[in-house]
Amino acid sequence: MNNKNAENIFVNISVPKAVLKNTLPAMAAMLMVLVYNLADTFFIGRTHSDILVAAVSLATPVFLIFMAFGTVFGIGGTSVISRALGRGEPEYAKKVCSFCMWSCVVVGAVLSAVFLIFMDGILKLIGASIDTWAPAKTYLIIVSCGGPFVLVSNCYSNIIRAEGQPGKAMMGQVLGNLLNIVLDPIMILTFNWGIAGAAVATVIGNAAGAVYYILYFLRGQSTLSIRPRDFEVKNGICSGVLSIGVPASLGSLMMSLSQIVVNARMAGYDDMALAGIGVAMKVTMITCMVCIGFGQGIQPLLGFCVGARLWERFKKIMRFSLVFALCLGTVMTILCYLLRRQMVGVFLTQPDAFDYAVLFTNILLTTSFLFGVFFVLINALQAMGAAAQALITNLSRQGLIYIPALFILQAAFGVTGLVWAQPAADLLSTALVGALYIWTSRVMMGDNTNRTF
Repeated sequence: MNNKNAENIFVNISVPKAVLKNTLPAMAAMLMVLVYNLADTFFIGRTHSDILVAAVSLATPVFLIFMAFGTVFGIGGTSVISRALGRGEPEYAKKVCSFCMWSCVVVGAVLSAVFLIFMDGILKLIGASIDTWAPAKTYLIIVSCGGPFVLVSNCYSNIIRAEGQPGKAMMGQVLGNLLNIVLDPIMILTFNWGIAGAAVATVIGNAAGAVYYILYFLRGQSTLSIRPRDFEVKNGICSGVLSIGVPASLGSLMMSLSQIVVNARMAGYDDMALAGIGVAMKVTMITCMVCIGFGQGIQPLLGFCVGARLWERFKKIMRFSLVFALCLGTVMTILCYLLRRQMVGVFLTQPDAFDYAVLFTNILLTTSFLFGVFFVLINALQAMGAAAQALITNLSRQGLIYIPALFILQAAFGVTGLVWAQPAADLLSTALVGALYIWTSRVMMGDNTNRTF
């Protein structure tokens, strides 16, 4: 393969076609991530134990920390590689790609060791009760063993899009997630392994995705490289990837941290409230994951334009993407609202847990129509290499705004206040990222360009 494919997608075809060609596979891949996350909860729910559902809800944000570290190298690498290809520097892009691969392997192994060593402390931190302690520990011990696979799979589902291969990027995720979905009922119900079966299926699915991406490179299908001899940290490779990747991953890390805080405080009411918030978040996650995929899909397009200084095309992509993202978020939110009771009923059987989940879902959906706009803007900042602005936004949405709101609104409104903190953070963080994008784009393109949308 050569760079003609990337140039054709990024420069030559119409903006709507380029955006949809790059984002549809990314959205499909994120939907598959969602489906496999829902599959764990669904088949655990078929055991008719809402305590196990609560345990999965506790363990999920801890497992997402592995994915967040994959995002460091996936989003950071995508930004640096797409801009390098836009500047016509394929050899530099190869070195960045190899750096990301071997960093994922090392960091994944270290994370696995840390989680296994400090497992009991982690369980205390996330608020595991006497009933949820053992199943949550079983799940986390197993998934921790697959740390490097999770990082590699999550990283390269992003990076391969940087060279104009959104279909190949999607296939790795689809393969791993489908395998996980197929294995879930077998291991959870047929083998009667329960929550351990869900964890084993998750590890196997991520391993399959990682192997797919590694074989993609070894077969010579890519202009990029994962060869150790191309590994390099100097010449701005390490700093370039981390300056964008760390702010991007902080969004995921803060999301995990804030969800741990929510779970710990929700567990202070009862385990049914904990099961309810876990399922409510999964319903809202449908809109969120689709919009994340859309935002990630346009980042390589925007990054190439930044590297090649194609500002008019950059602005056209942003205008189309923002309108499309707003419509997408609104339609997905309406669908989730109309089907919320049916979706909650799939996962929960006890009336108390069901009522909590429906109430919490109603609250969380009030601002989910903004997800598309938010993720387009944050990915635009990352594509421009605006590390400081991306850092501010990611720290704010799930941290500096959200976590204080949790305590303030809980004190004022009790259990529902915990849930209202997320819509409040969504509104404020979307306004913040919009302002940062306007300022950054004006500075980067020159004061005479005026607004970009």
